[in-house]
Amino acid sequence: MSRPAPDTMGLGAFLRSRRDRLTPSQAGITPFPGARRVPGLRKEEVAFLAGLSADYYSRIEQGRQPTLSDDICAALARALRLDETEQTHLRQLAGPGRRGPRHSAPQSPDPGLLRVMAALEHIPTLLLDRFSRVLAWGGPLEAVLGVHLEPGFSFCRWLLLDSAAQTRIDNWEDFARAAVGTLRHQMSRHAPDQQLLALIEDLRTAPDSRLGQWWDELTVADQTSLRKRIAHPRAGLLTFGIETVSPPNQHDQRLVIYTVEPDSRTAQVLPMLQAWGRDEIAASPP
Repeated sequence: MSRPAPDTMGLGAFLRSRRDRLTPSQAGITPFPGARRVPGLRKEEVAFLAGLSADYYSRIEQGRQPTLSDDICAALARALRLDETEQTHLRQLAGPGRRGPRHSAPQSPDPGLLRVMAALEHIPTLLLDRFSRVLAWGGPLEAVLGVHLEPGFSFCRWLLLDSAAQTRIDNWEDFARAAVGTLRHQMSRHAPDQQLLALIEDLRTAPDSRLGQWWDELTVADQTSLRKRIAHPRAGLLTFGIETVSPPNQHDQRLVIYTVEPDSRTAQVLPMLQAWGRDEIAASPP
């Protein structure tokens, strides 16, 4: 039987994690008197910084004040020194209308994004839905990653749980951490569905304890630009700039583009990767 998951998804847990990382000196105040069990801020100090009563803030962390006004969210964001992504995450957690687990209806790829992918067929591209499931892919992506992709494939699950991804991606930890933060950010925008909850439980209980640790840190991220190094078995080390875009009318779909520097070694070998990739994937076990 799996162990019960701690409350690492709610508003109170997020606020506790943010005050734990911020010391009184970093917050610009004199520490309140009394023994301190942790170096971070006390609830009373956060309440003071946000201009709230200690009792009201305590109710927020205990889950007895599930929704907050924009003014309260702004005050807490200032007190806890939240960045833009964390502020968005806070407002989404504190907003009304969050429901329990459900099954999300499958999404169809946006036609405009598919046209963009067709125009970029010479480089790897990937279209993901709100929970990092594959909607479409283009160019030599399979050849670069060494994995067979199809609609519905959980790219996040492959990236975080498949040992082949760790071998293929030279800077895997950078991407794994970013993926965990992005997954939490996406989760707060939607009522979590059963597939998402199953993925989170897999992350928390995976033999690689770092995944559970990263999730429990409650880091949120909205990465749009990263560097990725691929250790290709035949082409050697490949370097890509990963750019992620979402059109204004399709926030739930993310187009991931593997860019390359002109005249770089990676750009020169890309045309050959398509044939190599077909051979490699055909020889790989399912």
